Amino acid sequence: MAEYIQISTVSSAYPLLITVSYIGMGDMATEDIFKWVTNKPKIVTASAMICRITDDIVSSEFEQQREHIASLLECYMRECDTSKEKAIQELQKRVKDSWKDINEECLKPTKVPMQFLHRVLNISRFMDVMYKDEDCYTHAEGKMKKCIEALLVEPVPII
Repeated sequence: MAEYIQISTVSSAYPLLITVSYIGMGDMATEDIFKWVTNKPKIVTASAMICRITDDIVSSEFEQQREHIASLLECYMRECDTSKEKAIQELQKRVKDSWKDINEECLKPTKVPMQFLHRVLNISRFMDVMYKDEDCYTHAEGKMKKCIEALLVEPVPII
């Protein structure tokens, strides 16, 4: 399971998305910032963990119907010899712990400006919406379509 987490958090591209989001920040994104983000800081690792675990929990059944590779949920169930329900509970505890890590990183003083930490926080928030109760990435026609329409098609007027 540890090997699966290590490989899947990198291959999921969440850390890459965070890094790429810094490019649009212009001169604020210095070489030091890119060195920091590519050295797997705690906040980026926690964000990737949230994204990977929540994605795997809600998409595991669908992925298995497609005869996809083993999911984190399956790996946990096999390694810990436990039921699906208990595995989900334990993985959700890891998600909670990762949110605590993100909160800690945002609250304690750091040499990294808050604008960069907010990018990590916001991608984590977005992934929380994407994978809260269902896989809105794979099945975007439901809840995610409504969210996008509310944001872009029917925006709230600013007076």
